[in-house]
Amino acid sequence: MSGTGGQVRGTQRSATRRAELIAIGRRLFADTSYDALSMDDIARQAQVAKGLIYYYFRSKRGYYLAIIEDSVADLIAFAASGHELPAVERVHRTVDGYLRYAEHNQAAYRTIVSGGVGFDTEVQAVRDGVREAIVATIAEGAYGRTAVTAPARMGLIAWVCGVEGATLDWIARPELSRDTMRDLLVKTLGGALRAIEELDPAHPAPPPARRPV
Repeated sequence: MSGTGGQVRGTQRSATRRAELIAIGRRLFADTSYDALSMDDIARQAQVAKGLIYYYFRSKRGYYLAIIEDSVADLIAFAASGHELPAVERVHRTVDGYLRYAEHNQAAYRTIVSGGVGFDTEVQAVRDGVREAIVATIAEGAYGRTAVTAPARMGLIAWVCGVEGATLDWIARPELSRDTMRDLLVKTLGGALRAIEELDPAHPAPPPARRPV
């Protein structure tokens, strides 16, 4: 039993150390691109031996992917929460959280949206996961369910892709406040929901998205 207890404590210490390294990496890569930091730079700024990073993540790329996956997991969890809120408030909260993430993790956000380090299928999978989480949040708020028809899903995906492009431009040229940017994106969502209704009446736009008659 003592041997088992030691293994559990060792596993817990290992998981804690790995989480600490990811937290350090999130700060280092928040506004610094992948190519701008060498492993020597990372080890020096993190004040750890370079071999420790290789031990837990095998490579610089493995470390970077772990950092992105961890930070995006927070974004997805945030988007999926707040079921107790009114639909409109939840949409505003989700879009605001998305913009806040992009604003404070600019290098990582650019990597995710542009497809990663080169043509990186793993980073693309992370990006697709974020898209699906946002689509599910919007669909549930608009239609009361996450399972929607192909036209409705494509309309929401088109809106999310537009949000990605607009957000990239916004973090490069932050001429609008985050509040203004959020309100603008929510209003364009209303247009997308009305367009979906025109093509697929089974998915009527919710009252907040309708234009006054």
